[in-house]
Amino acid sequence: MGPHLDRALLLYGQSRHDLAAGELRLALAEDPHEPTAHALLALCRLEAEDFGDAEAEARAAVSYGPHLNFSHFALGKVLHGRGDLAGAAAATLEAVRLDPEDADGFALLAIIRFEERRWPSALEAADQGLAVDAEHVGCTNLRAMALVKLGRTEEAGRTLDGALARSPEDSFSHANQGWLCLERGDPERALTHFGEAMRLDPTNDHARAGLVEAMKARYRVYGWLLRYLLWMSKLSVRAQWGVVLGGYFGSRLLRGLAQQHPALAPWIDPLLILYLVFALLTWLGDPLFGLLLRLNRFGRLALTEEQTRATNWVGGTVGVALAAGAVWLATAGRASTAAGFLALGAGLLLIPVAAVFSCRAGWPRRSMTGFTTVIAVWGLAGWCGAFLASPGGAAAAVLGVGGPIFLVGVIAAPWVGNALALARPRR
Repeated sequence: MGPHLDRALLLYGQSRHDLAAGELRLALAEDPHEPTAHALLALCRLEAEDFGDAEAEARAAVSYGPHLNFSHFALGKVLHGRGDLAGAAAATLEAVRLDPEDADGFALLAIIRFEERRWPSALEAADQGLAVDAEHVGCTNLRAMALVKLGRTEEAGRTLDGALARSPEDSFSHANQGWLCLERGDPERALTHFGEAMRLDPTNDHARAGLVEAMKARYRVYGWLLRYLLWMSKLSVRAQWGVVLGGYFGSRLLRGLAQQHPALAPWIDPLLILYLVFALLTWLGDPLFGLLLRLNRFGRLALTEEQTRATNWVGGTVGVALAAGAVWLATAGRASTAAGFLALGAGLLLIPVAAVFSCRAGWPRRSMTGFTTVIAVWGLAGWCGAFLASPGGAAAAVLGVGGPIFLVGVIAAPWVGNALALARPRR
């Protein structure tokens, strides 16, 4: 290796990725076919989130060094960062085939399998890495994460206890211990671990997300909701849809029974109300309890920029509904009716607005944003047609169509939101 590549390796190890990239470009100017330089430059560009350049460099590394484990490892890491899990898995499998003694390769394979929701395969890859290096922190944490998803929380706890005993200053291990505490319904202990993880590494997004969830879980209602959401996260995509559809058709069946057998209605109606409240909480619980954190000076600091934006939109929609509701209570006649419908419309719009931020950034979120915007426009059109346009006029007839379209859109929003929330966009 030349001096530029040596310096680049040192700088990369110090997380000075921009400086390392500069040295690597100098190294490639001297030898454009150096696969290690291309692979390392790909990882530097990945840190800068320049995904197109990162993939081009990684593929160049594979082209010039197909026999090198590091070339395929870099390509796997870049494709994982781009959201191409199938391509990342193929590249990483080739990397560990070329060097079965590379625990880092097995750790990367484990996290890919984990994100594919293939929990047994993730556990197998982590165990293979630990067979190579029994103290590998990444493989240890991924083993614990897979065990949690498989319902083996006691074993996961022992794994994380061992990781923290060996590396008490590891931020990721503390973050995973915090998530395990949330699985066990202990938000106070979770806060301790998430706080320590953030102290050790303020950029740890895994810990920051857990810190926010733990603060919200101190509200008992959200704690119950979080237990359900964590349980759902262990299921396959098909099983998740089965739970959602089962709840929907089960409620329809109960409603039909209540209509056919009125004597059962006093028993069935409370169940239907509970189901409706629960279904609404699954969509609105996260942003609404996020709004509560905005009132807490520590909670306000814990929220990410994206979570703050979500609470702004949800809070604004809630504000419109409450303001219109106040006008409805304070007035009478046509003005009161108009305010009442505006309050109802804003309340219904909360579901699609909340669904926007349940989708990943990229085309899923843009699609849900567009869908929500269309719903809102049609709802406003219907409201204008009913209360602002001249009764019986052509404008009132045209705008009046907006109301039914708005209601159909609101009903469809949870289903559209569910489908888009499960989508994984490429970056």
